[in-house]
Amino acid sequence: MSDYKVNEATIAVKSELVDVYAKKFAEAVSVVVADSRGLTVEQDTQLRKNLREAGVEFKVVKNSVLRRAAEKAGIEGMEFSGPSAVAFSNEDVVAPAKILSEFAKTAENLEVKGGVIEGKVSSQAEIAAIAALPSREGLLSMLLSVLQAPVRNVALAVKAVADKAESAA
Repeated sequence: MSDYKVNEATIAVKSELVDVYAKKFAEAVSVVVADSRGLTVEQDTQLRKNLREAGVEFKVVKNSVLRRAAEKAGIEGMEFSGPSAVAFSNEDVVAPAKILSEFAKTAENLEVKGGVIEGKVSSQAEIAAIAALPSREGLLSMLLSVLQAPVRNVALAVKAVADKAESAA
């Protein structure tokens, strides 16, 4: 029997990876973990393109590295099982959840497992709920239209009064 010796260079590389991913967990506003086993090359390429266009980083990472990185970043209660692909977004909370959930509708082999939203561990159902939200731009346009409505109504009322006064004169 041979003794199994852990290669110290491998340990150093994995330790460095843990540090890199711990930093990504800490900086990201949104992290979504998925199982992308069984995707065709075309599907994987399209998914990565969609995520990249939204400013989302997508990596396949060993669960042991992810587990240690999450612990190091102070994220507790996150479980990693099976192959894990992770989407990190530093800007848009909704983008990774929306893109992965939408893509999973057409690619049956893609399964969203859960994630971390603004430092809070989120279940698969919570990720699906976030994916149903409009994008940041959509929410801002809704807010803008809500804020403009009272001003528009006042302007229309003033115009109606001015038109009435003009027609009476």
